[in-house]
Amino acid sequence: MIIGEIKRHLRDNNSLRISRSLRDIAYKVLNTKEFLAKKYSREPTIQEIADATNFKKQDIIQAIKAMQEPISLFEPVYYENTDDVFLMDQISDEKDNTDDWVDNICINQGLKKISDREKLILKLRFFNGKTQTEVANEIGISQAQISRLEKNALKNIKKHIQ
Repeated sequence: MIIGEIKRHLRDNNSLRISRSLRDIAYKVLNTKEFLAKKYSREPTIQEIADATNFKKQDIIQAIKAMQEPISLFEPVYYENTDDVFLMDQISDEKDNTDDWVDNICINQGLKKISDREKLILKLRFFNGKTQTEVANEIGISQAQISRLEKNALKNIKKHIQ
């Protein structure tokens, strides 16, 4: 009963939620790893652990990674005098560029200030990648008119976002 309470406490008070089955695999893997390290007097390979536990190598790797303590993005990974390099400085997310959201808000605000016709032209030109001639043919006006409307629309957007 005491062991059960200790396990429950460790399971429920962890900083990350890990499934019970994955946690059980991790504990078995760690115990087997320790046993094999004593037996072979060296660090066992993943394959040796897999053979001893009958778990797939992928499940073992996933379980071991799940049990690692998380670290802060603001954890220093390099020190040089007063200039620390943090973990956050070493990773990037191409899908979520923090500068893009500000630009998107500004552009959306600017788009609210132009006519529907100008919005259509900008959408076709910059989001659909069409040329001024293609846009002109689609809308039914001259390329010169598209050029003027596009230039005015961009000028109005710039005026409203500055």
